[in-house]
Amino acid sequence: MKIIQVAGHANSGKTTFISTLIPVLKLRGRVGVIKHLGDHDYHLDEGKDTTIFFENGADISAGIDSCKSVVTLNSNDLDDLLLFFKNKGIDFAIIEGFKTRDFPKIIIGDLPSDTSALQNPSVDQVISSLSSFEDY
Repeated sequence: MKIIQVAGHANSGKTTFISTLIPVLKLRGRVGVIKHLGDHDYHLDEGKDTTIFFENGADISAGIDSCKSVVTLNSNDLDDLLLFFKNKGIDFAIIEGFKTRDFPKIIIGDLPSDTSALQNPSVDQVISSLSSFEDY
């Protein structure tokens, strides 16, 4: 599984860039995205069964509706989620944020980085540079 990390300051265009990268990567394999929520927590719907299961210690709590599945892991460790992705057959794991991790990064904007593989690239530049990114 290829790790493609995208980092930059808030409102630099990371999400927009990732949104254009996803469909192009999907032509080459399965894509998963991990978003570092940073300064806010994701809220589970209070009183819902999947929330109750999570709050009572389930390692994984999941729900399936007519269109999708929602999975909550009882972990905030990036490596746990990357392993989950790998075990689910994801070919490309895009990570938004986690600036301090040492993966080769795509930098959006002017964020200084010692592990920058590309800065403000086009999607085509990312695709032609996939070998620059780590395998997990």
